[in-house]
This record gives sequence, C-alpha cells and structure tokens, in this order.
Amino acid sequence: MFGVVFPNRSFPMDISSFTQIDTFHWILDMNTFVGEAYHQIGDMCIFLLNSVTLPPDKALAVYVQSPGSPFMFCGAVTVQRPSAVLSLIWPEPGGQMQLTASDSVTPSAKIGVSVEDLASLPSLDVAAEKKIERLALKVGENLFNFMQSFCGVDGSKLVVPMDILDRWFKKFQEKAKRDPDYLKGFAL
Repeated sequence: MFGVVFPNRSFPMDISSFTQIDTFHWILDMNTFVGEAYHQIGDMCIFLLNSVTLPPDKALAVYVQSPGSPFMFCGAVTVQRPSAVLSLIWPEPGGQMQLTASDSVTPSAKIGVSVEDLASLPSLDVAAEKKIERLALKVGENLFNFMQSFCGVDGSKLVVPMDILDRWFKKFQEKAKRDPDYLKGFAL
C-alpha cells in the first residue's frame, strides 16, 4: 500500500516494516529503527505504491508520537499527491515517565500511518504551514522593529510617518538584492 524512506538514514521500507494495528492503521516503533535517537529523524518521504489505489476521498495520514505524548499529525498523501517529504516535528516527551520493571517494555517513539477521510484532515503538510506562519511572524517583527525606530509618542498612541511602509519595503528589497542570504535568514 505504501512505502517510506528516511532521507540519509534508510533504504526504502515497505509496509512490512510497520506493525499493522487493524485494517487502516500501522505503527513503526522507532526503538527498533534508531533507538532513543528518534528526534534526529527530521524528515520522512512517504509514497503510495502503484499496485494499490486509495479512494479519491481518502488520505494516508502520518503521525508522530514521542514517549508519553499524544500522536501529532504531520501530513498526508493522496491519489492526487501520491508522495510527500514530511517534516517530522516530534512533540516533547510527556506524561508520567514511570520506573518500570526490567522485564516490562519502555515507552518508545512511534510513527503512525492511517487511512482517513481527506475532508477530516487539517492540511496535507503541517510543517510547511508552520514554516509559512513563522516566516510571516519574522517579516512582521522586522517591520515592527523598523517602525519603532521612527515612532513618536502622542499620549498613549505611537505615531509613525505616513510613508513608513514604503520606506520599510524599499529597504527590505534593497537588502534582498545586495545580500542573497538575507531572505534565508527569515526562513526556518
């Protein structure tokens, strides 16, 4: 049904590397793959295999779980988007990490894959949306800092020159032309 590759970490792995929970759910225990170094796995390529067709209203959703934390949605693939490289944003380990007996299983990080209704998913690539949000915040912060250097105070209001946005945008464009790495500083 699907395969995965962890860039610079693995050869292609098929569904047999995962434990099937039921008809529509699979789990990859990261302890068997990388041990406690799961947080070093930052990306995963997931792809649908040619021999299996997913209904057009369904998606193959990917989730990550750190020990003791809930599963967090990372993204999905569909028939229209049969492969994707997803950023794996691991949640902080949570819950009550309890001392366990020597013969009990210690909690481990997991990657979950499930077939779900496409309409019920928030986005096909959560990490890309978060990067765009962080980019917008950084540009906004840059504008705020620029405006703050020209501010005057009138009672409880900040007063800026009328052409402040034009001046900021012109300076922003000039820096980007002079230094190609300037805009890279805004990307995370």
